[in-house]
Amino acid sequence: MSSALQQRRTAWVLLVPMLGIMAAVTAWPLLRTVWLSFTDTGMGIGDSGGQWVGLENFARALSDADFRTGFGRTLYFTLVSVGLELLIGILVALLLNQKFRGRFLMRALLVLPWALPTIVNAMMWRLIYNPEYGSLNALLTQLGILSEYRSWLGDPETAMNMVILADVWKNYPIIALIALAALQTVPTELYEAARLDGANAWHRFWHITLPSIAGPLIVALVLRTIEAFRVFDIIYVMTRGGPADSTRTVSFYVYQESFSYLHAGTGAAYAIAVVGFSSLLIGAYIFLLRRQNGASR
Repeated sequence: MSSALQQRRTAWVLLVPMLGIMAAVTAWPLLRTVWLSFTDTGMGIGDSGGQWVGLENFARALSDADFRTGFGRTLYFTLVSVGLELLIGILVALLLNQKFRGRFLMRALLVLPWALPTIVNAMMWRLIYNPEYGSLNALLTQLGILSEYRSWLGDPETAMNMVILADVWKNYPIIALIALAALQTVPTELYEAARLDGANAWHRFWHITLPSIAGPLIVALVLRTIEAFRVFDIIYVMTRGGPADSTRTVSFYVYQESFSYLHAGTGAAYAIAVVGFSSLLIGAYIFLLRRQNGASR
């Protein structure tokens, strides 16, 4: 037996336990969910085992106004949250890339918001927004911006934006760290040559900095977009989808359909629809990454 064949067999032997675990915790639940999406299975006491209904659940997803509305809220959350994270992350990275006293400490502190568990972050911001003793109301009233305390999470007009603010505060550091790491690779000779040619700060950023860090930023941007589109935990802790369903995203609606309304079949179909859209985002990520790699060669 050749050494190459022996190494290949050894590799498969080492992979079998991992593949078995993946099949148990990923493949089987996924296949079960796909099967449920084609049935009318319910989880109530009087519900039957579930009959095959084909694509009826998916057709219901297209005609369900609540599902479409939740999808729209999710797109709003994703676009605004990721857009702000990208903008703030680049600005912070540019600042921390400068030489000043204490910048290493600032870089270390930058990781703290991102290192916080999402549940802890959501509870912290829920306390900040508290309508009776929240620090945000106290600060704004002392500055004279507000005349009285507001219920930020109790108002349908402000609740989603307040959740977005909490999400941005937690996740912009990862964009900043990736951008900062990319900035370290930009040759300083390019900036020196641009200054000699009379380029101002904006032209140097637009024509040198941004193209140089575009690749890592695309990776961070698309991964954050996929994660933001599946938002659930921060919504669950801060608002439970309220008030008046103003923060009920599509993932939270899938949760309600499955575990609150006990419609396992339609809930599974809605979940598959969310997975399908997430797969499109992943496809866009791969396309953009390959295009960026091809352009850099």
